Amino acid sequence: MIKWRGIAISFHPFFVIIMLLSVLTGHFLELLALFAIVFVHEMGHVFAARMYGIKVISVQMLPFGGVAVMEDAGDITAGREIVIALAGPLQNVLLIGASLLLHVAGMWDGPFLNYFIQSNLLIALFNLLPILPLDGGKISQALCSLAMPYYATLIWSYRISLLFSALLLAYSFLPLLLGLGGMQLNLLMIGLFLLYSNLTDYRNIPYRFLRFLVNRDRSFSRHLLTGTLAQPIVADKTKPLDHILRLFKREKYHFVYVMNHQGNIVAVVPEQRVISSFLQGSSGA
Repeated sequence: MIKWRGIAISFHPFFVIIMLLSVLTGHFLELLALFAIVFVHEMGHVFAARMYGIKVISVQMLPFGGVAVMEDAGDITAGREIVIALAGPLQNVLLIGASLLLHVAGMWDGPFLNYFIQSNLLIALFNLLPILPLDGGKISQALCSLAMPYYATLIWSYRISLLFSALLLAYSFLPLLLGLGGMQLNLLMIGLFLLYSNLTDYRNIPYRFLRFLVNRDRSFSRHLLTGTLAQPIVADKTKPLDHILRLFKREKYHFVYVMNHQGNIVAVVPEQRVISSFLQGSSGA
């Protein structure tokens, strides 16, 4: 692990394995170029995050991209998350544009230029797949959060990730099934890694949702400053707190209207009080 401007940069064991294989097969120069492409891709995320004042804690390098871990205090909006996610593939587009300009100027030609352009294109497109923690998965999750409650967003974004991870695995076997050659080992390894990662994260959804609730105070401050209208939630007084909390949306502030059996509103409770009661172990609204 190395430190760069306060950001811990580490290499996933999967990346190290690929690096060792490249040395043995005589493709170290190509791997070096791949590392540079992935690094620039991740720096796009880092600079976009810093533009919004978001602290980047660490970056883990992977052969097909990387994972930038950011300090999420509950104030990263869906729009900002989408911009930060797109900033990575944008760097690949810029690198392709720069390499083509050098080619037109007669300063770069040959097979390595084609490799450089193709690598950038593949990394950009691959990272736009709707699989977490890839950029496309983050965009998909952010878009879901605009339409769904946050708990449902977590459920569906990870289900989408699991589906596309499984499809990626199936695609790696396609040449073998069609009699066009052996399986695509690199895609198989990446697919297995993503599938395992998403299965693990899917089981951790309750903890991710709890972190979302704990960070809602910061969200309240943002809504207070911007004058956002509160979104009401109407709930029966016997409804469990966790069921009410699962209706909370990422971009909204909520007041809970508590209703009795006669259909009358008996109390209006701000979301902080509901969250506080839930965290203290209360079982009533």
